[in-house]
Amino acid sequence: MTDHLADALNTIKTHETVGQNVCTVKATKIVGDILKVLKDHKYLKDYKKLDDGRGGWFEVHLDGRINDCGVIKPRMPVKRNEWAKREQEFIPGFGVGLLIVSTSSGIMTNAEAEKKHVGGRLLAYFY
Repeated sequence: MTDHLADALNTIKTHETVGQNVCTVKATKIVGDILKVLKDHKYLKDYKKLDDGRGGWFEVHLDGRINDCGVIKPRMPVKRNEWAKREQEFIPGFGVGLLIVSTSSGIMTNAEAEKKHVGGRLLAYFY
């Protein structure tokens, strides 16, 4: 099996490290949702879907703001009152970076999930 999310985040991280401004990643629903969250939080300039008839690709325009990112495996569940504890595990400092989580209300950051008082499963981290 292929983990398209891990492949996408690895591609983004590699292109950020070498200073390239554009990369392409395999288009899946979860990758698209995470790219939307990253664009909303200004970690990316923009992204657009390129359709090739077999699922397509996302063309991601990088902004140089991502220092590190990755998937969280296994995708562990987090209760609604444990967000601060999990943030300390994956983010280097308070207010630095994001945890991306899957909740019953959709994919969002840990801060948004904490505001909505919902739990979820950890997907990825960015800082």
